[in-house]
Amino acid sequence: MTSEHVVLAINPGSSTTKLALYHQLEQRSVQTFDHSVQELSRFGRISEQLEYRLSFVNEFLTSNNKHRYVIEAVMGRGGLLHPLKGGVYRISDDMKQDLMEAKYGEHACNLGALMADSISRQYNCPAYIADPVVVDEMINEARISGIPEIERKSIFHALNHKCAARTVAEMMGKPYEQLRMIVAHLGSGISIASHRYGYVIDVNNALDGEGPFTPERSGGVPVGDFMRLVLSGRYSEQQLKKRITGEGGLFAYWNSRDVRYLEEKISQGDPTAEFYLRAMVYQVSKEIASHGAVLEGRIDAIVLTGGMANYDEMVKMIEKRISFLAPVYVIGGEREMYSLAENAYAILEGKRKVMDYVRIS
Repeated sequence: MTSEHVVLAINPGSSTTKLALYHQLEQRSVQTFDHSVQELSRFGRISEQLEYRLSFVNEFLTSNNKHRYVIEAVMGRGGLLHPLKGGVYRISDDMKQDLMEAKYGEHACNLGALMADSISRQYNCPAYIADPVVVDEMINEARISGIPEIERKSIFHALNHKCAARTVAEMMGKPYEQLRMIVAHLGSGISIASHRYGYVIDVNNALDGEGPFTPERSGGVPVGDFMRLVLSGRYSEQQLKKRITGEGGLFAYWNSRDVRYLEEKISQGDPTAEFYLRAMVYQVSKEIASHGAVLEGRIDAIVLTGGMANYDEMVKMIEKRISFLAPVYVIGGEREMYSLAENAYAILEGKRKVMDYVRIS
């Protein structure tokens, strides 16, 4: 029996490990392993979870009859590194050191490169990451915050942004590098960006306090009022952080992060649910429209992607407000696994160049 050549995609999240095998961008197998709070509480630091998470990769490969496959490359989700240009990076000792030390922040995504590197050594194949959340291609004007001590940062859903933009470019029959697009990733976090000729020149910091409010994040808030809340002594630092990321946005108003539940209540005629959905759509639409100025009104396409782009009613409400700017394309879902595989095959087929990660001392 001839072995099938595949790419292994590894995507560690805060409470999950997602794994998939692809052959020429056709998904052969996919599995998500859930990790309980109790299981993960055994580990002090994220990096200490490495062997634990790797056991699930080996279980996945064994259950898929690993001898049936030849793994050509392993692609891990990119972690918190120093700002990088978008693209594919080979996993180096410098990269692994920064991730092990959590030099730029601690998150489960830091395990992606470490896991990919370990598996690649077992199977004697290359290992890469692609378009990590720290992709930074912003123009200098976009970095200015108005307070010299604070610079605007590029932290967003780069992997899905780039994948959705390339997908639409293919639909349009043009290279991504020749188009001007506004891409909106609509998920538990929302990031909206101007893509100009292959570069993301402006985007909201989707992690901690910019852009629209989301199912669990506050988005931008009135600074003076928030400062008074900080100084009031009513909340601890940890509680305030949760108000920004985790327990803000829809959750703070509605006690639920699930937009499906919100839509269900709307279908039952709940006016409060409809109001909060309209408010989120309003903020998303306003943010999208602001990027019309960034791109100087020359917009080839607007792309709606992420989990919430699967909700027809919400998409219709957004389209009603922003379709005057440019044609709207909907690429539902997060598509992170597909994007990892697509980047791997682009490298294997010589369509993209691999870049080296250089550590900053």
